[in-house]
Amino acid sequence: MIFENTGLVGLQSDLQYLDESAAKAGFIRWQWEYYRATYDCKIEDHQNGGEYFLRINTRAVEGKLEKPDAVLAIEAVYLGKATFPHGLEYESPVPQPVLDTAAQRILELKGLLEA
Repeated sequence: MIFENTGLVGLQSDLQYLDESAAKAGFIRWQWEYYRATYDCKIEDHQNGGEYFLRINTRAVEGKLEKPDAVLAIEAVYLGKATFPHGLEYESPVPQPVLDTAAQRILELKGLLEA
């Protein structure tokens, strides 16, 4: 599930501040390489026992990721259900409590990045 109109896409931040802000909003920088990084926030569905990941893709627009002053731009925000043994499935329906938590995390991160 791709989230549209979050206000996050296009926002830019230096790596150090993005890492700090993402951590405050419940995200960790998971996959990364020299020019792009993915931040994930795990959301558990307590009613059905599923796990979902709210994922934010970023790309370096200045510098490389090994430097804290590299500037990253957010490219996409999406949500997927964890599948065994590893992977995300993006097509299945998402329970409303999971969507509510995802929306809250998005707003929290947006507020931190716009401060």
